[in-house]
Amino acid sequence: MSKQELQVLTGCCTPISEAALDPAQAADGAAVFKALADPIRLRLMSIIASAGDEICVCDITPHFEVSGPTISHHLKVLREAGLVDCERRGTWVYYWPLPERLTWLSSLLSAPAAAGL
Repeated sequence: MSKQELQVLTGCCTPISEAALDPAQAADGAAVFKALADPIRLRLMSIIASAGDEICVCDITPHFEVSGPTISHHLKVLREAGLVDCERRGTWVYYWPLPERLTWLSSLLSAPAAAGL
């Protein structure tokens, strides 16, 4: 008798853990992964996160072979996903990662129970 047939007969299945993501948590996580699924945005996130505290967009743009408006669009997507925040200072905009969101992302990847969405 197969394992599936035995489960049907006995009614014993592996219960879903309380630690599993609920639908709202899964939707939130999917939005973050969708934002990071683009190679430019993933690089932007890496540059911003590794900058230490904050980084000016003027220091980010030269690392890419796309236009400034394209970089701005990708940064907007990262902001909307809650991964970075920014502040305009004169003509420049400074970006920094949101540590609590990076911790959440790390927890989501390592153990959904600890994600605390």
